[in-house]
Amino acid sequence: MKMRNVTTLALVLLLSGSCTQMNPQKPTAIATETGKPQPETSTPTNTGKPQDAKMKKFIDDLMAKMTLEEKIGQLNLVSVGFTVTGPVVSENVDEKITKGLVGGVFNTFTPIAVRKLQEKAISQSRLKIPLLFGYDVIHGHRTIFPMPIGLAASWDLAAIERSARISADEASADGLNWVFSPMVDIARDARWGRISEGSGEDTYLTSQIAKAMVHGYQGADLAAYNTVMACVKHFALYGAAEAGRDYNTTDMSDRRMFDEYLPPYKAALDAGAASVMSSFNDINGVPATGNKWLMTDLLRKQWGFDGLVVTDYTAINELIPHGMGKNEYEVAKVALDAGIDMDMVGEVFLQHLNQLVKDGKITEEQINVACRRILEGKYKLGLFEDPYRYANEQRAKETLLKKEYRDAARDIARRTLVLLKNQNQTLPLKKTGSIALVGPLVKSQIDQLGNWNGAGDYKQAISVEQGIRNVAPNVKITYAKGANIASDTLMLKRLNAHGGMLEIDPRSPQEMIREAVQVAKKAEVVVAVVGESQGMTGEASSRADITLPGHQLDLLKALKATGKPLVVVLMNGRPLALKWENDNADAMLETWFAGTEGGNAIADVLFGNYNPSGKITATFPVSVGQLPIYYSHKATGRPYAGQLLDKYKSRYLDVPNEPLYPFGFGLSYTSFSYTAPTLSSSTMKAGGNLTVSVQVKNTGNFDGEEVVQLYVQDLIGSVSRPVKELKHFKKIFLKKGETQTVTFTLSEEDLKFHDINMNYVAEPGDFKVYVGTNSRDVQAAPFTLVK
Repeated sequence: MKMRNVTTLALVLLLSGSCTQMNPQKPTAIATETGKPQPETSTPTNTGKPQDAKMKKFIDDLMAKMTLEEKIGQLNLVSVGFTVTGPVVSENVDEKITKGLVGGVFNTFTPIAVRKLQEKAISQSRLKIPLLFGYDVIHGHRTIFPMPIGLAASWDLAAIERSARISADEASADGLNWVFSPMVDIARDARWGRISEGSGEDTYLTSQIAKAMVHGYQGADLAAYNTVMACVKHFALYGAAEAGRDYNTTDMSDRRMFDEYLPPYKAALDAGAASVMSSFNDINGVPATGNKWLMTDLLRKQWGFDGLVVTDYTAINELIPHGMGKNEYEVAKVALDAGIDMDMVGEVFLQHLNQLVKDGKITEEQINVACRRILEGKYKLGLFEDPYRYANEQRAKETLLKKEYRDAARDIARRTLVLLKNQNQTLPLKKTGSIALVGPLVKSQIDQLGNWNGAGDYKQAISVEQGIRNVAPNVKITYAKGANIASDTLMLKRLNAHGGMLEIDPRSPQEMIREAVQVAKKAEVVVAVVGESQGMTGEASSRADITLPGHQLDLLKALKATGKPLVVVLMNGRPLALKWENDNADAMLETWFAGTEGGNAIADVLFGNYNPSGKITATFPVSVGQLPIYYSHKATGRPYAGQLLDKYKSRYLDVPNEPLYPFGFGLSYTSFSYTAPTLSSSTMKAGGNLTVSVQVKNTGNFDGEEVVQLYVQDLIGSVSRPVKELKHFKKIFLKKGETQTVTFTLSEEDLKFHDINMNYVAEPGDFKVYVGTNSRDVQAAPFTLVK
């Protein structure tokens, strides 16, 4: 998008590094600049609750000197930089900064650019209040990690926290002090493009990941030079947009909201997250940005959050088409009354709050409250002590894309890959012989980065082809593109108009497929790299058809007809409908968008340097018609048991109820056997615990990791309860032939839900605990909760 009246920004050169072979099973440590390794799990950030007297006095004194206009200026977040994520860019930014009318800057990074704007605030504004600098650091800053839905598939909280810690170190070295992450929206409809940006469908797992991400970003000290302020988003319920269409309305019961969708936000805040972003959707008919129940009654009063609340991009302006006011003057009042502190890019607060005070529609005290929260955030970051702590060019040169971080990106990416099928042990491949490497994503570097790739440089990314050449240099590779990523001209136009960078082969689909078939016939095995482009998922990228786009399925069918073993490597940011692919491929590997080191990580798995251990965190449907689909659904009065002619049951006529791949599913090159779970008692007393144990044995020929999953079912309740709910999991490593006893402690807290009166309780009665390798393949044991 063309940018107007924008400060000229300088670019910092990116540093690159080669990747060395790593231990395939053990996480690599992260070293700080002092050389000391970071702990795998940090303590929650100290956000200063209750706030110390020193900070209170400092801000009291500062605010006593501020004019009303300067206080309103702190509520203004402007966009200046290399990218924008919406239809508006800020104007006359230099002048506004010098007048004290800007509280923070969005989209500006690099030490040079940040210092230039920060110097304006410090040297030219009256009160010398430093600026916040925020950016969409979603799954890496310069070193890009797998998409969040991929990170979640690792079920490795230490690795996920490590990715956030590295992201924070790079972002803070590149001038930033605020990241708009983690996104903790529960998503159960794969049509929604932003499912790629979250952790999937499950409340418990997403809550654990939310905490890990916050710890990684904020560390143990928010004022440290290498930590950043996290921003939990999108508050709230954004992932439940109707029909999977982005920005669409959301409607659900209070019980579902509190039991299933709100807990991850609360978990992130309990972990110390210092800021929250409002969502675009409405909740009970009131848009989040204007929803006082959500932003004040729930967030502030009930949950006790005292940090900064910022809108999403131009969300206050968008209250007008939502029907919350006739003009910006009216919706400015709605948003401030709701409890919003900072206006991202729209400048509605800047333009209208002063007049609203004069007209008696709002009070200066309301502005004081919002201003104070923003100033407190800056104080906690240490910006008043040193406004230039994030503008160190030497540190940027030493930190960005350094070899240690690329090595970590490769290691973490391998943990996220999910083996969906492996018939007749087609994988791992031999490091000799010949491979036909076919597909539109074989050579792609930009698609490895996925959407929301921030400041990542796609030229630094490793393609699948390059990764295979690095890992198996003695394999003879022949290549054919086989198909374009998409064939719909409207789709291609939309994608390329917004940075898709799709290179379209002008040949006909038939000609490209014929070439691929000839290449395949000359090779021992075919590896087809297919899926979505990075622009097909993410914000504003909903898809009604979640099968492989274009002629890629035609390509796979032609390759299958050659009779050669067919390995399908998927690159995508959402669950896809893959019925034919599952039925016909010899092996299938889900790689998501695996990041800067994606090609090397994929090759590590394909050739057996690493035994895949990922498990999907969002259910894969057989057909798009099953959406939304998720494992923890409620029972119905007419459950379908699978009998073909059983008509009057809850079922489809044309597809099964069951998914293609259930939540928690993922294979390994080895195999694992489970004993039935044993319980320490058949009863749990109120306030007590129950120990659940299971023996897991590696029965195959490879060392490997397994995610042991524990689910609970409440059999009788005052309201209908889910058929299963994830309550615990452990990721273990077993050498071939090794057996390990895995133990979980189940507490009364794990059994709580909102009952018929919306009280959060555990109701006495009968339960089942399930333990297994995924949400479907489990073994059960009963117990009773007694009061």
